[in-house]
Amino acid sequence: MLASYIRNQRALLYLLSVILVVLASLSSAQTKPSSAKVREPWRRVEVVRTAYGVPHIRAADLHAAGYALAWLQCEDYGTQTAMNLLRASGRMALVAGYESIESDLTIRRSRERHIRNYSRLMKETRDVYEGFAAGINRFVELYPGQFPAAMPRDFTGYDVSSLEIQGPSAMKVRNFLAALNPAAAPTRPSPPEGNEDEGPGPDDGSNAWAFAPSRTRSGRAILLRNPHLQWNAGYYEAHITVPGVVDFYGDFRIGGPFAVVGGFNKDLGWSTTNNAQDLDQIYSFDVAPNNPDHYLLDGKAVPLTRELVTAQYRNGPGVSSETREYWSTQFGPVIHRANGKVYVFKYAGDGEFRAGEQFLRMMRSKSLAEWRSAMKLRARTTSNFTYADRDGNIFFIWNASLPKLPHAPVNETTAVHASKKADVWTEYVPFDSLPQLLNPPGGYVHNENSSPHYTNVRGPINTKDAFPNFEPPRLSLRSQLAIQLIDNDEKYSLEDVVRLKHSYRALLADRVKPDLLAALKASEPDSAMSSAIQLLERWDNTTSPESRGSVLFQTWWTHYSGIRPPERTQPFAASRVFAKVWSIDDPLKTPSGLADRANAVASFKWAMQDVTRRYGSIDVAWGDVYRVRRGKVDVPVGGCGNDLGCFRIMGFTRADDGKMVANSGDGWVLAVEFGDTPRAYSVLSYGQSRLPSSPYFDDQATMFARGEMKKVAFTAADVDAGAIKRYRPGEKQ
Repeated sequence: MLASYIRNQRALLYLLSVILVVLASLSSAQTKPSSAKVREPWRRVEVVRTAYGVPHIRAADLHAAGYALAWLQCEDYGTQTAMNLLRASGRMALVAGYESIESDLTIRRSRERHIRNYSRLMKETRDVYEGFAAGINRFVELYPGQFPAAMPRDFTGYDVSSLEIQGPSAMKVRNFLAALNPAAAPTRPSPPEGNEDEGPGPDDGSNAWAFAPSRTRSGRAILLRNPHLQWNAGYYEAHITVPGVVDFYGDFRIGGPFAVVGGFNKDLGWSTTNNAQDLDQIYSFDVAPNNPDHYLLDGKAVPLTRELVTAQYRNGPGVSSETREYWSTQFGPVIHRANGKVYVFKYAGDGEFRAGEQFLRMMRSKSLAEWRSAMKLRARTTSNFTYADRDGNIFFIWNASLPKLPHAPVNETTAVHASKKADVWTEYVPFDSLPQLLNPPGGYVHNENSSPHYTNVRGPINTKDAFPNFEPPRLSLRSQLAIQLIDNDEKYSLEDVVRLKHSYRALLADRVKPDLLAALKASEPDSAMSSAIQLLERWDNTTSPESRGSVLFQTWWTHYSGIRPPERTQPFAASRVFAKVWSIDDPLKTPSGLADRANAVASFKWAMQDVTRRYGSIDVAWGDVYRVRRGKVDVPVGGCGNDLGCFRIMGFTRADDGKMVANSGDGWVLAVEFGDTPRAYSVLSYGQSRLPSSPYFDDQATMFARGEMKKVAFTAADVDAGAIKRYRPGEKQ
């Protein structure tokens, strides 16, 4: 009996040990990037290309969807995405050499913590990451000649996840160090930690509108997405479908799977616009006396954390390595130590690893409640979001992982001294306390990178008694023009919204042309100037391709306002330029008038000579000067920059022949109406591909320049009807 009992117990223990091993292996399989899934994922996905090369990914699962998206980005953009992934893996210097060592050290410093959190992501998110890695590996395997000889093909979900790592602003760190020690600023190297984000220029950003059913002819909500960035920003129009899991059409930025900044599913959609927020703070702590590498906190000496980070780099035919020492605190990285102080950069998003997960949840949401729940992850730390849905809701939120400061806000070159933990911000302003509007009066919300206060002028947002680090009120001419276009009681069709979006009006002309004409007429004009005055009087205050007078006005304004290419020696100063600067007391009618009429006349004489010298006549048409040139396309285009108060933002660079060639502004534009089935139009100004050999390099350029948009194929029937190519990406031949 005893022997039998012992044998049974041993058998039971053995069985339990087997179960534990199996469970452990299952757990490991769920938390580590899987190698089994990478085997021939092309079998589980089909790509259908419709007009203009728009790819529709039909995948059996999210792993296969991620695989196809990575493949397509390589197919249409060459090496860019794979090289992004190489950088995120901390191995760029192994391929590119020592010049990339700083990037690798920076990534490796943050990457280990990011990897430790990988298993905390939803399985669905990890599936996309691991599929994306497999897609890059497959492309590098089949097309090795497109990549450097040492290019790896063993990327993992860890590497793709690392694309989401957020670091401190290198620009802000540099500015602070320069202010702290001006004499050392010219020779001080940039700190290794940080993102190289120099901030948006005046035309970097977006427009976004949403209309409630009460404002549309169909009685359905309409959303407009209209970003403005450089034309190398890599907007990538694509449609991902996994049955029962996701069906999303949007702009997947080149470089990763989840840089999704706008799009829609059958139930809802959203768009983003840049906002102005201060998400970080530099703190100074006293060095602990007689205690090296410690700082004082709550009266105690607290040790700094020392990190040694090593990265390898290619050194001729061999490989070398370099190790750097870094210091950090519980509040963030140490950026400087001097004068008895330790300076620490604390920033929103430090250690955040769920940014991709948040967007995947947003893409799969079926209602405003689900979408808001995803937004409350706070993993996407910036941007305004404009939203519309099939239920008829429209919504706007000034989104920011905004520090809840225990002290007054200061500028970026000032360190706040902290002696105790309570002196340092440790939490965000609550999501529900951020400026936002749901279904406001007037049936619209809008944003053009101005502050949130005038998102709807019939029910403006008041932040006067709110958190002190909210963005202060401001309203650009572009935003004021948007308000003039849509703050009315008209009902719009989807086609009307597309037409309004392509307004060529230059609001600045409405505000300053009367003063300019008065000053010119009072200057005893000669016959040439009299002709120019008549030209301005006839001009319709637009930058449409056929408009005449617009080139002269633009040239005059650039000179008068102090932005004088190529030297740009005089920064813009509103009080020097406008008779009335923008005022919160009159936000919709200022700025206006001219502050310096004598200088305005002198600048106008200069502009007449410059335009005549460059183009032969002062009445040259806008479209004869301002062009879209891409591939074989060379066509006129309308639109201008924020300086003229345009809504259709276009940026240009001067070509060798003197013409101004579009290189920024309107990029991927989308207008969608939410009915039982979404109905949409879109255009991608620079096409699906950046490769000149591709048929999708310049095929949308003419349509874009004319202010036209293509119909979006969203339903399976429409995609099948419009199919021009079907294939399984990376299929074995």
